[in-house]
Amino acid sequence: MPSNFDATASMLGYLFQARYALLDAVVRLHKDSVFTVAIETLDDVVFDTQGSATELLQAKHHLNSATNLTDASADLWKSLRIWCEGVTDGRWPDDTVFYLLTTGQAADGSVAAYLRAKTTRDVTKARQRLDSVAQSSTSTSNATAYAAYLALTQAQRETLLDRTVVLDRSPNIVGVETGMREALALAVEKDRVPQLITRLEGWWFQRVVRHLMDADKRPVLSEELQHEIDLIRDQFRSSNLPIDEDILSREIDEEAFSSYVFVEQLRLIDIADRRVLAAMRQYFRAFEHRSRWLRDGFLMAGDLDAYDRRLVEEWELHFDAMVDDLGNEEAEDAIRAAARRLYGWAEREAELVLRAGCREPFVTRGSLQLLADKVKVGWHPQFLERLTLTLEDA
Repeated sequence: MPSNFDATASMLGYLFQARYALLDAVVRLHKDSVFTVAIETLDDVVFDTQGSATELLQAKHHLNSATNLTDASADLWKSLRIWCEGVTDGRWPDDTVFYLLTTGQAADGSVAAYLRAKTTRDVTKARQRLDSVAQSSTSTSNATAYAAYLALTQAQRETLLDRTVVLDRSPNIVGVETGMREALALAVEKDRVPQLITRLEGWWFQRVVRHLMDADKRPVLSEELQHEIDLIRDQFRSSNLPIDEDILSREIDEEAFSSYVFVEQLRLIDIADRRVLAAMRQYFRAFEHRSRWLRDGFLMAGDLDAYDRRLVEEWELHFDAMVDDLGNEEAEDAIRAAARRLYGWAEREAELVLRAGCREPFVTRGSLQLLADKVKVGWHPQFLERLTLTLEDA
C-alpha cells in the first residue's frame, strides 16, 4: 500500500528535470553553439547562449502519460505564475523564451494546444481563454497564479504568451534515454552507446550536484560537457579502457580487507599501515574495473589471463634476482628489507599496461595485488611457506 508520504513522483520529477537538461544540452552541442546550463536558478532549467535569447524551461513529469493539460491545469498555471511574477519584477531579459515541457497531453482547442511550437499555435486565442479562466475560476490552488496573470496588462500577457512554447507529450524519464541514444548514436560504436550514456549521466548528475551546492550557482558550461564526451569517447577506443569516477571516489572499508591474503603478504614484510591501505585501494579499484570491463565487453577473459601472465613473468625476474642477491643470508631483518625493496618495485612500476592508452597506475599495481591474493606472486622469499603456516594458525 503506498504511503501518504510517498515522494516517488517528486523524486522522479527532479531526476527527469536533470536528465532532460542533459539530453537538451547534448542536442545543442550538435549545433556547435557555446552555451551554459543552470538548474533551479531562474527556472527549472535555464539555457543561455551568447547572442541568443535566454531560454527558461519548466519541466513537468507525470507517472500517468495520459494526463491532460487542461486550461485550469496546475502545471500550466504554476509555470505561468513564475513567469508572470518575473515579468512584473523585471526579472527576464526582453528576448527570454519560456518553455513548458510536460509528459502530459494538451487537448485540441485548449490553451496549451494554442501555445505549441507549430500546428495549432494561436497566441490570441490562448490569451483569451486564459483571461476567461483567471477571471471566472474559483480554484483556490491556482488563485495566486490567476492574480499574477491578471496583474499584467493585456499587452504584457500577449508578449509573454508570444514567447511561450508548450512541449507536450514529451517522453517520460525512461523515454528520455531513447532520445539520448539518438543524440549520441554517432559518438561511439553502436554497441557502446549504452555504456557511453551510463558514464555520461554519472558525470552529469555529479556535476549538477556540485552546481546546486555552489553558493553562486555558477552554470555548467557546454565546454565541460563536450570535454567529458570526448574523454569517454577516447577511453572507448580499442587501445584504451574507460576509467570510472564512481569507483575511484569510493571509500573502502579497511576491516573488510584485513583478512585478505594480499594484506597478509604485506604484514609478512612489515609494510607500514598507510602503504597497506594504499594497497587495499589499488586492489579494490583494479578488481572493480576489471570486473566492469569484462561485464561491459571491453575485455575478454583471455585478455586478462594474458596480462596476468606478463605480470607474473616480470615479477619472477625481480623475485629471482632478490633471492640470488640474498644468497645464504639468514638474518630475518635483511630478508625483510630485501622483500620491501621488491615490493617497492611493485608500487612504482606501471610500465606493463593492459592497454596502450590506459596508463592508470592502479591497473598494474592493483592487478599485482590480485595476483598476490591468489599467491601467484609474493614479496618474502619464503612467502609460500610463511603464508601456509600463518593461514593454518588462523
